[in-house]
Amino acid sequence: MIKKCNCGMIHTCPVEHIETGAGALAKLHELCKDYSKILLVSDENTWEVCGKKVFSLLEDKLAYNYTFYNKGKVLVPDEKAIAELESELEKTDTDLIVGVGSGVINDLCKHISFQHDLPYYIVATAPSMDGYVSVGAALILEGMKVTLNARPPLVVIADTDVLVKAPMEMLQAGYGDIIGKYSCLNDWKLSALINEEYFCEEIYNMTYEAAKKVESLGAGVLKRDPESVETLMKALLDVGVAMSYVGNSRPASGSEHHLSHYFEITGIVNGEKYYPHGIDVAYSSVITAELRQTILENKPVKREFSKGKWETAIKNIYGPVAPGVISLQNKLGWYTMDDRETIKKKRKQIYAILQEAPTPEKVMAMLEKVNLDFEKFKEFYGESKIRDGVLYAKDLKDRYTVLWLYYSYFRKC
Repeated sequence: MIKKCNCGMIHTCPVEHIETGAGALAKLHELCKDYSKILLVSDENTWEVCGKKVFSLLEDKLAYNYTFYNKGKVLVPDEKAIAELESELEKTDTDLIVGVGSGVINDLCKHISFQHDLPYYIVATAPSMDGYVSVGAALILEGMKVTLNARPPLVVIADTDVLVKAPMEMLQAGYGDIIGKYSCLNDWKLSALINEEYFCEEIYNMTYEAAKKVESLGAGVLKRDPESVETLMKALLDVGVAMSYVGNSRPASGSEHHLSHYFEITGIVNGEKYYPHGIDVAYSSVITAELRQTILENKPVKREFSKGKWETAIKNIYGPVAPGVISLQNKLGWYTMDDRETIKKKRKQIYAILQEAPTPEKVMAMLEKVNLDFEKFKEFYGESKIRDGVLYAKDLKDRYTVLWLYYSYFRKC
């Protein structure tokens, strides 16, 4: 896919074929006609959902009868998972990787295929996230949530007959991930104004339109209506294409994702439960909407920063991951920059941008359409953890969002 754009860039996405709809799996064997040594990758759950069917369709082309079992545990895309998949790849002369799954399986296959310069296909098992065709592979390395450069799959198979049977929380997660685009798009505009970050209006509109299409689908998603689920999946894929066009996740990931990563990382570090990514993104979008409202309704206060207090807080929150967080922020140097004059000069424009985003009440109303109750989220994590997330989730990434604006002018540390 190639798109000449008014922003001056030529946007590209290497995905060659996307097959959606009922019965889409039937096209898989034909789409694999040029390959004869396929490595099939799934986990225990996706094997039962769809992996067996994929195996039967491709059995004559498999180089090695391999399924990425995980023995009942939550599959984490970390060094161990990468090493296990690497060891299987070394057993045979693979010419194509076919992943069966959603977020984690897709990211592992994306990363390994990129490292070994191999093509890969993904057979989607749930409309749960927007990273299927993005350029980044989201991994957890040395305890840190990182996104490494990679290539999207050449082919995506999204069979509605499979997608409608996904666990409800995965359907809710996909819906929530899309609703989160209202937050991240607002962050993109904000950074373009304050930091003069690259901004593409066409890609912005592409993502915004995907969010608008999904906003009204809540009832259909809850009923597992095939048309609603297919529309949701197409929207998630469209957002993935938007990320590929830009070359990073900016059109799809902002403050709401940083909060989601914070809940995930602290959950892993402390052995605590956390919501699926898209559900955390959905709830976090309410938090970021509340921050925008707070900024609009209150006068700024002078920021106070103590590096010692900040480092102590980071160590308490992130534990073994803290050195990586501190190193990242020391490298960026954002805490030592004084952006108050810039914000003061552009305050009217900043406020105008913030007012474009949905209010907290509107975001909560969207989430209620798929039975996501913000009060349950607050009870699940607790006020203290959420408050720490507002202050310190921003430190996990090198991207300016409303979390930084809120910290700079409206909170003391």
